[in-house]
Amino acid sequence: MIESQQIAILEAFDAARAAQPRLPAIDIAERLSISEGELQAARLGRDVWTLPLAPKDLASRLPLLGRVKALTRSRLAVLEQTGDYPDLDGGPQTGLLLDPGGLDLRLLYSHWHWACLIRDPMPTENEQGQWRWSLQIFNQHGCAIHKSFALENPLPRPWGALAALGTLDTPAFTQSVPRLKRALPEAPTLASEWAAMRDVHQFFALLQRHRLERIEANQLMEGHYTRALPANILENLFHQASQYALPLMLFVASPGCVQIRTGTLPTPQRARGWLNLFGDSFTLHLDDTAIDQVWQVSKPNRDGGVTSIEAFDAQGALVLQIYAERREGNPESSAWRQLLNELNQREAVA
Repeated sequence: MIESQQIAILEAFDAARAAQPRLPAIDIAERLSISEGELQAARLGRDVWTLPLAPKDLASRLPLLGRVKALTRSRLAVLEQTGDYPDLDGGPQTGLLLDPGGLDLRLLYSHWHWACLIRDPMPTENEQGQWRWSLQIFNQHGCAIHKSFALENPLPRPWGALAALGTLDTPAFTQSVPRLKRALPEAPTLASEWAAMRDVHQFFALLQRHRLERIEANQLMEGHYTRALPANILENLFHQASQYALPLMLFVASPGCVQIRTGTLPTPQRARGWLNLFGDSFTLHLDDTAIDQVWQVSKPNRDGGVTSIEAFDAQGALVLQIYAERREGNPESSAWRQLLNELNQREAVA
């Protein structure tokens, strides 16, 4: 990035934040037609520092950060949770932070390109002079993978240890290539292999064998294991699940992180065009009016099968997945299946 570009980005960033202190960085980046990673990299040396750590090393430090707000977003959904990261598990390519009901994440290290430490002014008038620290991770296209905002004051010492490692190394980002739609491919053995699944995690290998996108598999199996639903059904689903106090698992995935929130839902609220769930320790923001397709998907397993609701944007990217809360080895909630049957019956009548 040349100096004149950096100055122009910084001036635009400062002006936007002065006018709207709570304006998200991604919104400012979109106004400037750059990626969020490019926006934050322009702040290097002023209030952003590169963290020169390998992905697994960085992930191993997350449980040391104390109480945080952890945030992962897809194109149309943002999941925020407060809590403490559990200890890291997993292997060299995939990290597991397992805490059902708390901070529960799956980390895909191959997508981690640039990690940085960010210092922002607190956006409230009565806290002048204080800073909001965050650790943020981006992929090679400057898309945010995961963000962690410090909530404790004073900062736990591991935040200072991270700051001591900070450098001014500038990341190199590449432009993302738009997802190209193609004719639906043929997969003659897909149905039989789908029926043979005994674990939901076998689904990823199934997609890879047939070189299919998730939405393509859903389309190929329509009428067998999948069912297309109205794109606007999620608000009704959330209302019903909240009314029944039905514990659900909400999956929101960025390119390199899946964040899962498990528990009952508050009553959904609409604000500024978005559908929102405001819980005690979590918030889900969903731009549901931009959702293009919603599918009900059934997958066989050893415990009688599981059913998910999957929402996609107009490019075919997964926005949100919803499952009933379930412990391994136990059958799926009958209340979840009843809720889905009721929704399907109402849509059929409508």
